[in-house]
Amino acid sequence: MKLITHSIVDNQDVAGPGSIVSINPATEEELATVSALDRAGAERAIAAAKRAFPGWAATPVRERTVLLGRWLEIMVAEAGELAALASAEVGKPIAEALLVDVTSSCATLDYWQRRAEELLSFRPQKPEVLLFSHWRAGCRLDPLGVLSIITPWNYPVGIAMWELVPALVAGNTVVMKPASASVMTGLLLADQARRAGFPPGVLNAVALPGSATDVLLDHPDVAKILFTGSVEVGRHVAQRCAKRLAPVQLELGGKDAAVVAADAPFERTALGLVWAAFTNAGQACASVERLYVVDGLHDRLVERIVELTGTLNVGDPSRPDTDLGPLATAEQRDTVAAQVEDALARGATALTGGQRPPGPGYFYPPTVLVGVTDDMEVMREETFGPVLPIVRVADIDEGIRRANDSRFGLAASGWTSSRATAERFLRDLDAGAIGINEHGIVAAGEPAACWGGVRESGIGRAHGRFGLDEVVCLRYVFSEDSRASASAWHYPYDEDFSRFIGAAVPLLYGRGLDRYKHLGAVALTRRFRERVRKLELLKNANKLL
Repeated sequence: MKLITHSIVDNQDVAGPGSIVSINPATEEELATVSALDRAGAERAIAAAKRAFPGWAATPVRERTVLLGRWLEIMVAEAGELAALASAEVGKPIAEALLVDVTSSCATLDYWQRRAEELLSFRPQKPEVLLFSHWRAGCRLDPLGVLSIITPWNYPVGIAMWELVPALVAGNTVVMKPASASVMTGLLLADQARRAGFPPGVLNAVALPGSATDVLLDHPDVAKILFTGSVEVGRHVAQRCAKRLAPVQLELGGKDAAVVAADAPFERTALGLVWAAFTNAGQACASVERLYVVDGLHDRLVERIVELTGTLNVGDPSRPDTDLGPLATAEQRDTVAAQVEDALARGATALTGGQRPPGPGYFYPPTVLVGVTDDMEVMREETFGPVLPIVRVADIDEGIRRANDSRFGLAASGWTSSRATAERFLRDLDAGAIGINEHGIVAAGEPAACWGGVRESGIGRAHGRFGLDEVVCLRYVFSEDSRASASAWHYPYDEDFSRFIGAAVPLLYGRGLDRYKHLGAVALTRRFRERVRKLELLKNANKLL
């Protein structure tokens, strides 16, 4: 597997004075030592991005999409290698890395390669104000400038690409900081872009310790920061950027809930919930971390979930039959274990798992908990591990109410065979992505979707048209005919203008037939005769009807 152990700045390998050690979480052995930049090195990357911006912004969108196509070809050719590196760095099974990281990234490249020209094109907008009706007007989507993109370790390819690709194709230049735990995977993405032909300085990837990251937030040449990670760090990012009024997009934590109605499709529900709880060893901000099951189905569904969980193979992520690998870091396993131990000490029961296994690696077994209460940390704080707490509720009303009782709101799901109940779930569950008979986490793999949370789960959206709006400067532009001597509202303000505007307001915005009695008063003014376009008024007479 190809290991990139230097930052990439201006398409050159750049060493720094520090180091980041990449650890295989399955063996706790060192994979490689990556040369890390310091503040000066990060500033060099920002300067490179700034230099590259004018030329890249002026590059036609069609030419940018050609480069996306080349990147897609490289990613497809190196799919196995990229998945193996992500597996080695963060512990997910190779097949799962292909599914959730590489496949979704290929879909992202393919989507923007095909749709970028259309989505970035001028958006015409017919003016509503009658006196503006002759304008040629609309919104233009311009790049913002240099973007800092700070990516997490849990989906080191997938999340990085859903931020990088629209930012780049929109004409921005980027300084990307991969998480230290998955730093080589992030650097390999930048190397692929370099080999695809992206010009120097357009995409710079910096190996940077967390202590030096603030330069990417504080630097005046950075136009916007896109951050994915924990609420704690996200709050720091927002506060830091607020000092210079720099805009941010934050995709933060979750404590996702699923609510199961009595008429849920049984086997699909059991299989779907087990996958949504334990995929990526539960290290997803949109994992199911709270499950509310209506009383009539509770016992039967719990029994089946326990059976399915017991069949999951936890082990070496490089083996094709492994379902769950280790957690990515020792610190994350400590957090998971502490939450489970606290719940067990306070009366919960572990029907599967619940204990750290012996031996090397940051493994933790998939754990199903019952007897949990809302005041337990495992029910209030993000676990980010393979733990599924299950709660019995009297009806879907209680399930929805308790599902919404959280400071998070990234994704959610409702499980039912009833169309009416499905509509109720979609209307009343409070989250950024809501699925019926599939958890909302799956929407993260759809490049045309709208992805983002409410409350402490984040600010802004990724993916598709709404995500594109996060990485462009939307400008309203309009054109006035230069042949006209003056507009109706230009100086001077005189008695004639007072009669004109005094009659125009009730004519335009009054109600009922009485409004039309002001038409004559408007038409008799000199302002109307000399400055108002009568033909345009006739063309848009419907606005007066």
